[in-house]
Amino acid sequence: MKKLLFITSLLIISFGCKLDSLKTDNPEKRQEKVNDFAIIIHGGAGTILKKNMSDEKEAAYKAKLTEAIKTGHSILKNGGTSQEAVLKTIQVMEESPLFNAGKGAVFTHEETNELDASFMDGKTLNAGAVAGVKNVKSPIELAIKIMTDSDHVMLSGEGASTFAKEKGLEIVAPNYFYTEKRFQSLQRIKNRNKTELDHDDKKAAFYDADIKNAKFGTVGCVALDKNGNIAAGTSTGGMTNKRWGRIGDAPIIGSGTYANNKTCGVSSTGWGEYFIRSQVAYDISAQMEYQQKSLKNATKDVIQNKLTKLGGTGGVVALDKNGNMAFEFNTAGMYRASMNDAGELILKIYKE
Repeated sequence: MKKLLFITSLLIISFGCKLDSLKTDNPEKRQEKVNDFAIIIHGGAGTILKKNMSDEKEAAYKAKLTEAIKTGHSILKNGGTSQEAVLKTIQVMEESPLFNAGKGAVFTHEETNELDASFMDGKTLNAGAVAGVKNVKSPIELAIKIMTDSDHVMLSGEGASTFAKEKGLEIVAPNYFYTEKRFQSLQRIKNRNKTELDHDDKKAAFYDADIKNAKFGTVGCVALDKNGNIAAGTSTGGMTNKRWGRIGDAPIIGSGTYANNKTCGVSSTGWGEYFIRSQVAYDISAQMEYQQKSLKNATKDVIQNKLTKLGGTGGVVALDKNGNMAFEFNTAGMYRASMNDAGELILKIYKE
């Protein structure tokens, strides 16, 4: 009888401990998918204010963001891969002069356009990146080609262009990237810096306050396909008036782009130096993996707490393995959009 009571007691204790474990277990571990596939994009974050935006210009941004995200969503809906969705979505924005990527890239101090991009596959953790190219029409396509067709992760400058030519990517004349609006922006900044710094050593001239607070038009996309694979990509022209071959966060895996099927995918936009120092994209994934944080809490902590305390401005779009999506930024606005598996579109520009 005593033996029976002892066994019964053990069973009760064991069952009770299991119940307690279920109660205290992180809900993220038990969460089911909210979307079988999904896509989220950004077109840059910064001082984007309604009062400075004409109705015509606002409509143009919304139309292009809608075109871009629907391009990727259609691919995912029809069973395409997240890699293809990210590529085609970003290419729509690279070919628009509205964004600081591809055709609309900003100018360097030397009055050239130097383009950066990166891509990461969440299933394999393979990645590709390119920095400082001047004649490749689609930097995001080149980043993916580096991932798939080379033993390297990052190529830069003339070497990257040579690789692109060898792989049959479209090469354009450097003036393809010329837009009058971007060129005039450079002239205003150079003229102001010359006036303000004539009697100074001109150190860090391109890091002035206006540059810090101006909008950054970097574009990015994160997608989850029906096979559960996450991909993320980012493309940019960098910072207006950048010098000395400056490279920002966009081509840096872990800073501007990160994807891991165990956690999430992230694409960043903002003042790149701070995103590099903070390893923003990877930090979000790491908090989810090691601290069991939700996507919402991880992105909020990194952007609103850690990045802000360091002095960094910008934001991210992110999407987790369950199809949850997040926009997070600490600036006045961010061009952004998302679509879930039901085809519901969220399209926003300003802080709300």
